[in-house]
Amino acid sequence: MTGTMDGSSWKLFLLSCLVVAESSAQDFGQTQFICTSVPKDMDLCTATMQNSGPAEDLKTTVMQLRETVLQQKETIMNQKETIRELTSKLSRCESQSLPAAGPGGRRPGSKNTMGDVSRGTTDTLAQLGQTLQTLKQRLENLEQYSRGNNTVQANSLKDLLQNKIDDMEKQVLSRVNTLEETKPVSRNDTEQRNRVESTLTSLHHRITDLEKGKDTRPTDKFQLTFPLRTNYMYAKAKRSLPEMYSFSVCLWIKSNASPGVGTPFSYAVPGQANELVLIEWGNNPMEILINDKVAKLPFLINDGKWHHLCITWTTRDGMWEAFQDGVMRGNGENLAPYHPIKPEGVLVLGQEQDTLGGGFDATQAYVGELANLNIWNRKLSIAEIYNLATCNSKAPAGNVFSWTESNIEIFGGATKWTFEPCRSLN
Repeated sequence: MTGTMDGSSWKLFLLSCLVVAESSAQDFGQTQFICTSVPKDMDLCTATMQNSGPAEDLKTTVMQLRETVLQQKETIMNQKETIRELTSKLSRCESQSLPAAGPGGRRPGSKNTMGDVSRGTTDTLAQLGQTLQTLKQRLENLEQYSRGNNTVQANSLKDLLQNKIDDMEKQVLSRVNTLEETKPVSRNDTEQRNRVESTLTSLHHRITDLEKGKDTRPTDKFQLTFPLRTNYMYAKAKRSLPEMYSFSVCLWIKSNASPGVGTPFSYAVPGQANELVLIEWGNNPMEILINDKVAKLPFLINDGKWHHLCITWTTRDGMWEAFQDGVMRGNGENLAPYHPIKPEGVLVLGQEQDTLGGGFDATQAYVGELANLNIWNRKLSIAEIYNLATCNSKAPAGNVFSWTESNIEIFGGATKWTFEPCRSLN
């Protein structure tokens, strides 16, 4: 690498080598040596800077490659962190998973009383529903037994069933939470879960009534509470309304929901979801709908106090009257004239129906409390309506739909409480 040079200009030449690292993602560690001569007394860095052409290009290349290496190093570190996180999650999943199924499809050591997580959500919740239905039947047997046998044995059976229900509820909640974490819940699965929750709520209330000795209370002394604006919390009449050429519908209501209290009740028939509806939606006044025809009602009830409402109607000329707290507040005509209320429908409390028995919209749901919903297939007199509003003993009961616990089913978490109308006015 050395040669004979002009002695008057140069005394000693040094060989200076620039090392350029040519690296790639697949090939590291290879190097190429590029050498050039510089005077003895000249600074190597200065010589390099003064070098034109290839030296400057090489320096730029070195800097670019160094930056590339640093970026690749950062990328590798991020990928390692991601791999560690995924590995940790996988380890947790493996540690929580059930053992492999043994002969016959049953997992070793499992009791299989609450269904298998590996099965679909619908299958598991269906099994839970069947189990809770069995408990419900046992509770009904218990109620019949305790009415005829007020003994220590009946109380022991109650305690045993209460403990069983408590355990079942804990397992239901645990299983549902597990299912929600492992896969999205479809609409059908949500409806199944709501039915299970409703059954649990009903069982708890009936057990409480048994423990407090409320079996002998009148079956109409109760109220329904809808604490949230949802599309799944409601109550339903067990039987349809008959064909009616006139009607009177009365109820107690308490709400301060805003905007609008929602839908206290709706009656839908095949082909007409708005056959008979009482609704206060958004900033609109309360309305009565008959065959999808509307009349605005002069009610002012959004004050958080109990109010008694009555609406009467006859198909002839569509005449209607509206009473609040026993006093007529308004009347009108031409509301669905000569259209009889059709039979074979579904009466729902707390929700507005867009389809027969369903199609609920949370924005139209009722929020508050209601009680003593009664329906007659005739127009009540002013005196009869006043007696209802003042809790007079002469007040009639609905001959088409009467407010008794045996006529109503509750769903989705709606609750049932003891209610005395005139004692609850304040």
